[in-house]
Amino acid sequence: MAEKTVPSTQEDRVPGRREETREHERYITPPVDIFETKDGLTVVADLPGVEQKGLDVRVADGILTLQGRTAHVAPGTPVDREYELLHFYRQFELPDEVDAEKIAAELKHGVLTLRLPKKEKAKPRKIEVSVS
Repeated sequence: MAEKTVPSTQEDRVPGRREETREHERYITPPVDIFETKDGLTVVADLPGVEQKGLDVRVADGILTLQGRTAHVAPGTPVDREYELLHFYRQFELPDEVDAEKIAAELKHGVLTLRLPKKEKAKPRKIEVSVS
């Protein structure tokens, strides 16, 4: 009865690989904070360097997918490169209580905030007790 509705997550934060068909593509699992209120969940993900055009947020079959691509425009031809701009990728399994049709997203200064409202029937409500 006291079970939380926080979605399942991947815990590793090291660069990894996605599926076999995309073996050459590297990505980073972005750090996230997840908060729960009586009205729903809020997911805050750090995606530095990602702009709106490089961000893809999808829900399919109860899975929320975040994919962010960084765009680096160099003023010339690189001579030496000490760091690599990687892409971000993370998936969450959504609990049944989340209303996937009403998920809202906002990207501001590299921070993605997702609002995942609960379905009306999943929200707690007070029941009036009559005295007879």
